[in-house]
Amino acid sequence: MRDDVGVSLRRLIWVAPVTVASAVLAVLAVRLVSVAVLELPPPPDTFLPLGWFFPIVDTVVLVTAAVLVFALVARWSKAPGRAYWWIAIAALAVSMLPDFGMHTRRPDLFTWPRTIALMIMHVAAWWVTVTLLTRLTACSKPAD
Repeated sequence: MRDDVGVSLRRLIWVAPVTVASAVLAVLAVRLVSVAVLELPPPPDTFLPLGWFFPIVDTVVLVTAAVLVFALVARWSKAPGRAYWWIAIAALAVSMLPDFGMHTRRPDLFTWPRTIALMIMHVAAWWVTVTLLTRLTACSKPAD
């Protein structure tokens, strides 16, 4: 998003649910491909991060939080697109730390393919969220 572009907070009424739903679909697509292609043998039923429930719930909760952060950034920043991008990239990096930690503590369960699949799920949710929020709410800034 360029600095001369503002944000229409009124558009968040429809952009927010579209963003959350799209992020969930992106995460589930990565999950389906990961479980079908990368896992030989498939993860045990006890490996909840690649199940259905936790990826959906985590994505809904965290992307909703990301939408709220975006609304605050859009309201208070002079360059909301750039500011939000940096906040989102920092959040993405932090979100991957537990995956690394679990891989180190339980490499038998958190194998590299599973850990990488989880990280790709984070990236998918991040990309969808940042792209939709910044592009679908963009508007011309009023003249100063």
